[in-house]
Order: sequence, then C-alpha cells, then structure tokens
Amino acid sequence: MAGHLTRRPEKALTAQAVKAATAPGKSFDGHGLYLRVDANGSRFWVQRITNRGKRCELGLGAPSLVSLAEARAKALENRKVARMGDDPLQAKREAQAVLTFEEAARKVHALHRPTWKNEKHAAQFLTTLEVYAFPRLGKLKVQDIPTADVLAVLMPIWTKIPETARRVRQRIGAVMKWAIAQGWRQDNPAENISRALPKVSKAQNHRKALPYGDVAGCIEAVNGSGAGLATKLALEFPVLTAARSGEVREARWDEIDMTAEVWEIPAERMKMKRPHRVPLSPRAAIPTRCCHSQAG
Repeated sequence: MAGHLTRRPEKALTAQAVKAATAPGKSFDGHGLYLRVDANGSRFWVQRITNRGKRCELGLGAPSLVSLAEARAKALENRKVARMGDDPLQAKREAQAVLTFEEAARKVHALHRPTWKNEKHAAQFLTTLEVYAFPRLGKLKVQDIPTADVLAVLMPIWTKIPETARRVRQRIGAVMKWAIAQGWRQDNPAENISRALPKVSKAQNHRKALPYGDVAGCIEAVNGSGAGLATKLALEFPVLTAARSGEVREARWDEIDMTAEVWEIPAERMKMKRPHRVPLSPRAAIPTRCCHSQAG
C-alpha cells in the first residue's frame, strides 16, 4: 500500500541520464513527462495528462531536438492549460495551423486580387515581397515575426529606394493585419517601427510643366521637326483634349464619333474606371479625320 501511494519525484531525470538512455522502456521525470525508448532505438518525449476528465498522451518531440529543460517547460505549460479547463491538444493543433509569412502573404494576395483593378499592382504585391521580404521572413510563422526582423528587411532599402520600401512595408503590414484578424498575433510589427526608420524626403522629381504662354511655340517647334505626321499630331492631341498620354496612345477609331465630334474613352482605359466623353474642338477634329482617312 505504501508503495502504491508513493509519488514519483519531479525532475527525476538528468541531462546525462537522458543522453545515456538507450535501452527500450520509459524513464519518468515529473508532471507526467517521460522519455520513451522504442525497440528500434527511437526516442521521444511523451506526457501523460488528464484532459477534460480523460487521460491522454501528448508527444513533445525527440530529445535530439527538444532538451530536457524544454520538455519540462512544455509539460508544465500543458498541465496549467489542462487545469484551466482548456485543451492542450487543441492548442497544439492551432499552433501548427498558423501559416508561415510566405503562406499568409500568398493567401492575402489571393483574397484581395479579385478586388484589385490594376493587374500590375496585383503582380507587384507578390513580386516585392518575394524579392525583399521572403528571404528573411518567408519561413517564419506569422505569430513569431518580431519587429526587429521587419526592420532588418526595410533598412537596406529605406533610403536607397524609398518608394519601393514604403510599398514593401505596406504589404508586410497587410499580411500582419490579416494574421491579427485570424487571432494569431496581437500587434503589427510593420507599424511599430516608425521611429526606428530614418526620415526620407518626400520631394519628388516631377516632370516640368510647360508654361501656358509657351504652348503655341512648342507645337510649332514640333511641327517644324523631322518627326512623322502621326507623332506630331499625337503630341498635339493631348494638348487639345487634356487627355493622358496613355489614353491618346491607346485610342481606337471606334471610340471617336466623327459626326458628333466626340471621343468617348471606355471605363476600362480610364484611371477612375468611369467612361469619359471628350468634345473635339475643330483643331482636334480635323487632324483626327486626316489620320483616319490615311489609316483607312
């Protein structure tokens, strides 16, 4: 009876005893933790635990990967979780279900891609992360990524290519916000590094605008150049219609009503994705008819 009531002492094992345990059997430590050695020589940490009134066993890994101290810490944590009425098995499954940063990024990309109207932007979302973020963050679980790692991704490019760096930061942040929504982390490390990043001038090198009074002289200079007729008219047409260069370069004849002298640009070619009607002045309409007749 006395032997039946005797409890196994906690921390019964030593690191040396774990290293020397090669014979098949079980070596007990404490909190239900024991080292199991199989007949084929395989060695595993196992914990016996009562989980919601039922006895079960949890695998904690091999001694070659999980030290005695780490196995003890995990066993104690499992006991605490079970005593609070939670399920350590479920907690383990949920931890294993957390995606890596690369997996999460591709998931976020797939979720948002149908809503992005710009295909180039959709492609760049992944491309910039593949180049700058995945080498350091890709294989890390999203819950384990510290602010320091995000900072390490951005610092080499923050002042060198600031616009790209800003977009990389935004895209890392988008992935982290999704991870927060999944309940996998509480903070967004991409937003916690503002004070650690050096200030970058927001000045941009925009193309110089041509003063209004110089427009006529510019058109005359173009017309007097050796450029082809289509090139000369293509340079003048945006001035007459206030259209973007891309809208002019990609214009189609079926968009222009020669009778009504109206150019209707379809929504898919407009930046705001709304159709746009452009009345053609006599000067804009005459060269248009000329080019149309030559094309025909």
